[in-house]
Amino acid sequence: MMKKAENIIVGISIGDLNGIGSEVVLKTFEDSRMLELCTPVIFANVKLLSFVKKSFQSTSLLHGIDKLDQIVLGKINVLNLWKEGVDLNLGKDDSKAGEYAIKSFIAATKALKEGVIDVLVTAPINKFNIQSDDFKFPGHTDYLDQELEGNALMLMVQDNLRIGLLTDHIPLSEVASQLTEELIVRKIETVRQTLIKDFGINKPKIAVLGLNPHCGDGGVIGTEDDLIIKPTLKKMFDKGILVFGPFAADGFFGSNQYEKYDAVIATYHDQGLIPFKTLSFGKGVNYTAGLHKIRTSPDHGTAYDIAGKGIADFNSFKEAVYLAIDIYHSRNQYAEISKKPLKTKEKQL
Repeated sequence: MMKKAENIIVGISIGDLNGIGSEVVLKTFEDSRMLELCTPVIFANVKLLSFVKKSFQSTSLLHGIDKLDQIVLGKINVLNLWKEGVDLNLGKDDSKAGEYAIKSFIAATKALKEGVIDVLVTAPINKFNIQSDDFKFPGHTDYLDQELEGNALMLMVQDNLRIGLLTDHIPLSEVASQLTEELIVRKIETVRQTLIKDFGINKPKIAVLGLNPHCGDGGVIGTEDDLIIKPTLKKMFDKGILVFGPFAADGFFGSNQYEKYDAVIATYHDQGLIPFKTLSFGKGVNYTAGLHKIRTSPDHGTAYDIAGKGIADFNSFKEAVYLAIDIYHSRNQYAEISKKPLKTKEKQL
């Protein structure tokens, strides 16, 4: 494979085979113009995807390969990660589908680490059926945090709306105990660096939401906002970091306050994801910020209820591909302008 500098290789893990992952992937690349932007490599099996393709009459042309050094630029490459046939049980929770989802994800992550693919886009998984003796992670992000350098942070993105999380896939009952000064500083710094390097924002402004209703109302409804969040934000602001808050979460989005900031950090999963999915109109992207490699995914799940019906909306997955490509370019540009200029020799008198 001779790689052109402008042709980005997008690795794709196939996700839960009984969900809509295969469908949204194939629909995304039906538009041949996508292949002018990137070369997809799907970690799955070409016979399986050909079957899925026929089920909803997709026009995507698939190119099966058995090794990653057989990638052909400008084609939809499908790496035959397994040879055996797979019985699909569309719309059903199936541990076998979970095994193949993780096999695809682990292989794609390995290729990302080794630089064979430039970016990774993951189709949705079922967080329950992926669990095994060999894979004990709540989801994609936690595994990537282990395998790739950096500090992984879930950042939801749709145009200029960016929402990060202080805590993500943990029970609500554990959120308060997880909030420490060290965690808040680390997450804010991760978001700040991401905005600078991945989104080209030189002096980003970041808003942080409070944990309790009305940010605790002076301690009447909880003390975490006054004792942990506020002092931490003040320390960071005094050091020149443009971080603001905490803001009462209930009115923050309804009053359009979010539009004043380059990113918003929520204290827990649903506090950030509910307004994000409401405002993003099905085109949101989940970006794993804070890593030395790029991974995006659509903002939806397996959607078992519509799997196999050919009606899945592929816009979020397509936006995930676009964002991965944009961040790849942004990082390269940042690396280029960050290089120290060569010192010129002083003119001899």
